Amino acid sequence: MTYIKFEKICKSFNTQEVLKGVSISIKKGEFITLLGPSGCGKTTLLRSLAGLEKVDSGKIFLDGKDITLLEAKNRNISMIFQQYSLFPTMTVYRNIAFGLKMKKMAKEEINKRVKNALEMVDLAGSEKKYPSQLSGGEQQRVALARAIVTEAKVLLLDEPFSAIDAKLRKALQIKIKEIHNELGLTTIFVTHDQEEAMRMSDRIYLMHSGKIEQAGSPMELYLNPETPFVAGFMGHYNLYDEEEYWAIRPEAIEMRHEPWKEKDDKDRYMNGVIKRIIPQGNIIRYTVKLEERFIDVDVLYEENIKYAMNDKVYLRFSENQIRRWDKKVNLDSSR
Repeated sequence: MTYIKFEKICKSFNTQEVLKGVSISIKKGEFITLLGPSGCGKTTLLRSLAGLEKVDSGKIFLDGKDITLLEAKNRNISMIFQQYSLFPTMTVYRNIAFGLKMKKMAKEEINKRVKNALEMVDLAGSEKKYPSQLSGGEQQRVALARAIVTEAKVLLLDEPFSAIDAKLRKALQIKIKEIHNELGLTTIFVTHDQEEAMRMSDRIYLMHSGKIEQAGSPMELYLNPETPFVAGFMGHYNLYDEEEYWAIRPEAIEMRHEPWKEKDDKDRYMNGVIKRIIPQGNIIRYTVKLEERFIDVDVLYEENIKYAMNDKVYLRFSENQIRRWDKKVNLDSSR
């Protein structure tokens, strides 16, 4: 059953059309990601749901109620911004309790909720600290505690990890998913990082130029991109413009030093020279120069199989791994 619904949302700033008739349906308890490049409209859509932006046309529904014109304070939605927005002169406890005090909640209930929230974000014992005494990751967890303590219906996160290092970012991703599941929240997450979206989401709405380019599970978008833009944004497809648009994922390509003695009609064969090597942990990405273009190949690192710059290599991939689009499709990629 639909819990949140955006119905043909349009929004412009001056003469710039930011949202162009966006329609989205979200089920209760889902973890949804609005994914896309900067300027695609994802944050504007999130702020429209929170009541921080007034839409030009269209309707927004929450739990069956039209909230399009409802004031932000009456929507029962919590939002975490890119900036933590903590009060620097307040302790951790007072920062978390601030919203509850504004609602004139009983002191005993405030104490109970703040304590529970601190335990959930692994900050028990930090009640008396000030934001300046906390690391960036700890400040982000205080912001998360402040958001969940109000027991809002919906949690919105606007690129909350943008100022945090990679290792801590992954830890916070896990923590947010744990809290989402434990509290049964409906969560909408905004990011431009496709790997982050893949790790965290039940479903992804990939936005482009104010519209939804494709929606689906992380693997649906990764394995079955409907347009060249989706292929270019999800998973670093190799994209080519020939008689038609076609794409192949780097990990779907097999590479070796010697040519294949026997060839299968269902496979495509190429050869070229390695011109770039980029280690990515246990995966190494090789850029191979073919006659008229370059192609990226992802290879699992093996000690006994090594490739070097300017090595001549032979490539093979199956025809059924290729994604194709008609020339009528716009080859507009963020890559």
